[in-house]
Amino acid sequence: MRNFASLPIFILCLLVAAPVQARKKKNKHKPPVVLALAEPDMMAAPSQPHPLVAPVEEAMRHHLSKDNRFGIDVSRYQGEIDWQTVKTDENVSYVYLKATEGASLVDVTYHYNLEEAKKAGLKVGCYHFFSPTVDPETQFNNFTEVVKLDEQDLIPIIDVENCGRGSIDRFRKRLTKFLHMVEEHYGIRPIIYTSSNFYNKYLAGRYTDYKYMIARYHEEEPELSDDIKFVMWQFTANGRIAGIQGPVDRSRFMDDYHLGDILIRR
Repeated sequence: MRNFASLPIFILCLLVAAPVQARKKKNKHKPPVVLALAEPDMMAAPSQPHPLVAPVEEAMRHHLSKDNRFGIDVSRYQGEIDWQTVKTDENVSYVYLKATEGASLVDVTYHYNLEEAKKAGLKVGCYHFFSPTVDPETQFNNFTEVVKLDEQDLIPIIDVENCGRGSIDRFRKRLTKFLHMVEEHYGIRPIIYTSSNFYNKYLAGRYTDYKYMIARYHEEEPELSDDIKFVMWQFTANGRIAGIQGPVDRSRFMDDYHLGDILIRR
């Protein structure tokens, strides 16, 4: 047995620290656990993975095929993104960027992300976070002043997650007016993003002419009460994509839908 008492103090420190450093190096490249439990918020800061649920992304592997391509949506919460690296990730065939929210908010990363993602050759679209407490005209002006359709590849998305404290009827009237104004201005009907719970409670049977991205952070596909088809499923807010530090929202096409179904027709 080695006699440690005769060794200099600094050598003893190195011997004690070595196993700790070895453990750190061993775990350095351990893949993150990607999970999702709560209903989504496209705009919220990413939540931490829950340790007790099987990874949702693992359950998605059987969907990988040329007919079920994956995409992401990002906002300021993802920080500065390396888009040249993102384009090398096979799980990114389309990208949605947060552009605006409510009356006046413009996402601080929107213009950078738009320019760099397009430089990388990715198909890019944008979304507006709808506020039920702000009149539709004000939101429309904010959105259309920032978003130019000739800069977009994908049909714009309206993110609808909150009905506010007023009446449901007032919320629906404001949303309907905003959607119609956007469609008239751009000459294209926007896609609606919402969670399966929110849709079933507030939107079911009322906006059936619209395409949807439905969010449900679970291994099982979303179920809508009126059984309409939806184009995309956002299945996690804790995805991992090359070129993006930290978690990111991931989605995929449903059934026979594909990229052509969300491209702007020129």
